[in-house]
Parts: sequence; C-alpha cells; structure tokens
Amino acid sequence: MRKKSRNALKDKIRARTRRNRGDSLACIIAELNPVLKGWFGYFKHAYRTEFPSIDGFVRRRLRAILRRHAHREGRLGHSQQDHQRWPNAFFAAQGLFTLTTAHAQASQSR
Repeated sequence: MRKKSRNALKDKIRARTRRNRGDSLACIIAELNPVLKGWFGYFKHAYRTEFPSIDGFVRRRLRAILRRHAHREGRLGHSQQDHQRWPNAFFAAQGLFTLTTAHAQASQSR
C-alpha cells in the first residue's frame, strides 16, 4: 500500500476523532463506519496486513476521546489502563466496524 493512501485514511480518521469534539461515542462511530467500510471495500483483496494497525489506530483515537470525556489525565489513549477499561470488545459492542473482522468474514464466505 502506498504511504499516501494510508496517510489519507488516517487523516480522515483524525478529522472525525478530535478529542475536543463534544459528540457521543455512538455519533462518532456512526461517522467513522462509512469511511472504514469504503476503504475496506477498495483495499480488501490487497492489503490485509495493514488492517490490524489501522484498527488499533482507530481504537486508540476513540480511547483518547473516552479518556477526555471521563475527565482523566493524559490524552494518548493507548495505556494499559485504557485498554482494560475499554477493551476491543467494548468497541465491537458499540458497533465499530473493524477491518480485521470484516476480512475474516469475507475470507470465510469464499
């Protein structure tokens, strides 16, 4: 994958996951999912090795937002405490589209 494509996706994610944004997590996820689904639809056959890192990037951004909403110190969202407080399953329950899971489901249907 070209670095330019990966950076463009990350810029779109960053624009939708600003920490000072006052929207709820459900609203942010609803805005993120079409971007992730569209990107997955385009790159699903070629770049599966990128999926875990992009999924992690999205979850780190969301954890940083949750950390700010909870009025906790720090801003990065990738500490062990944040991961324990908001595990990956929490975001799956909230309806976050994950590229890794989507690829696994698409591979099984072949």
